[in-house]
Amino acid sequence: METSGGNQASLAGRYATALFDLARDERQIDAVSRSLELLARTLADSRDFAGFVSSPLVDRNEARDAFEAVAGELSLDPITRNFLGVLASNGRKDQLFAVIRGFRRLAAEHRGETTAEVISAHPLKDDQIAALKAQLRTRAGREVSIETRTDPDILGGIIVKLGSQMIDASIRTKLNRLAQMMAG
Repeated sequence: METSGGNQASLAGRYATALFDLARDERQIDAVSRSLELLARTLADSRDFAGFVSSPLVDRNEARDAFEAVAGELSLDPITRNFLGVLASNGRKDQLFAVIRGFRRLAAEHRGETTAEVISAHPLKDDQIAALKAQLRTRAGREVSIETRTDPDILGGIIVKLGSQMIDASIRTKLNRLAQMMAG
């Protein structure tokens, strides 16, 4: 399977593609996916870890040591552990979350799925995600994996990006449209 050229357009996309290709060649896509999900949850749950990843003040050696400690604590697979070392050594630790997103998309494509990005003002509950997944599966005609993130600026509702389609049902957009209509 050839990986998507569109994913390779960004720096993080190139890293994600390299990681995916290695995981595929080693038949470790599921193990790397699980490790990356653990890292994504850690980024979301730990302000300290997220701050470390985005900080330009941490040098490469410190980053490599810190990633090694995190990899051990989370029991990450060897491919992901080595990959974190590469990111740190290359001074690219700030690309971690974008690499995770890119890898998710490549893994979903590999499984015959499409990925939908869902933005909500508040975290979605499991039953809401399941219902949304069912609706998007019907719309897309194939399995859909959902990538969620929160953005309180949308005030409420959701924004869904599925391929080239975008469904914006956010309160912010509705208020903007109302303001435009009232302005004439």
